[in-house]
Amino acid sequence: MEYRQLGASGLNVSVLSFGTATFGGSGEFFKAWGSTQVEEATRLVDLCLEAGINLFDTADVYSQGLSEEILGKAIAGKRDQLLISTKATFTFGKGPNNQGSSRFHLLKQVEGSLKRLNTDYIDIFHMHGFDGVTPVEETLRTLDDLVQCGKIRYLAASNFSGWHLMKSLAISEKYGWNRYVAHQVYYALTNRDYEWELMPLGIDQKVGAIVWSPLAAGLLGGKYKRNHPKPTDTRTAQGGSPVPSAVVDDELLYNVVDVLEEIAAETGKTIAQVAINWLVQRPTVSSIIIGARNEKQLKENFEAIGWNLTTEQVKRLDKASEVPPIYPYWHQRQNLTLNPPPKFY
Repeated sequence: MEYRQLGASGLNVSVLSFGTATFGGSGEFFKAWGSTQVEEATRLVDLCLEAGINLFDTADVYSQGLSEEILGKAIAGKRDQLLISTKATFTFGKGPNNQGSSRFHLLKQVEGSLKRLNTDYIDIFHMHGFDGVTPVEETLRTLDDLVQCGKIRYLAASNFSGWHLMKSLAISEKYGWNRYVAHQVYYALTNRDYEWELMPLGIDQKVGAIVWSPLAAGLLGGKYKRNHPKPTDTRTAQGGSPVPSAVVDDELLYNVVDVLEEIAAETGKTIAQVAINWLVQRPTVSSIIIGARNEKQLKENFEAIGWNLTTEQVKRLDKASEVPPIYPYWHQRQNLTLNPPPKFY
């Protein structure tokens, strides 16, 4: 297992981390992800630890707290061997203050997560999304207080736009508060928008990327191929995809899968393993969240690391997945001496 520094922090995280949104299966959306219970969850956690994975990701809204509860039971007696990442911001429970990044909601959710996880502290705490209503200062002061009292150790954002993240970093610097050291982002061969602004920001501000849905909600798992009927037994087909179908172009998907198939044959790896390995080599990426409904899937994901695609293979995948950038990025690319892109090779 490879370990990487998480952004501007001193924390080292495994390049693969384990996502527990498949734990619980409460509600139609998360039921499509999986319904792993405590016994199997414990086995999956043990397999991850044996493979060297030290970061486990969850959120309060995953099965309305059940994912956290199951993870807490699965790690009993092993807390000092691993890092826990959880999140808050989205709707949880009832009442007028049941969402957002206000002091009221965050304090309530942190206490709830600690109880459900059966732990005294959270290693990495994410704002699951940006709250454009609550003052940023209120959110960041609350998070800094939680770090100061030891309930949280590191702060991270998730699904922020560039200005959301940069404004937050600037305010933290202004007041000397703890800053976001990581940004959990959607990044896959089918959707490389992260590279346009968030990746350059991550490089400049030393914010590490923790990638969610590296296989585009299973579209890059090997079941979706040109001239083949779309499968009906996948999370996407069952309505559990966190990636809207409208943002993944079918022709682009099949162009990418065509090249993934070629490279899989060249390397002796699976399509999914090649797609994840491509991400491992991208700038700013600290860790990639993998999920699994069973041991077989998990062990297959382990094989995505420990080797590297060649530069020529990476370039072929880059070409197959390239799309015209939106404004102002296409305009900025007219002069690459003023706006040099991240160094991929």
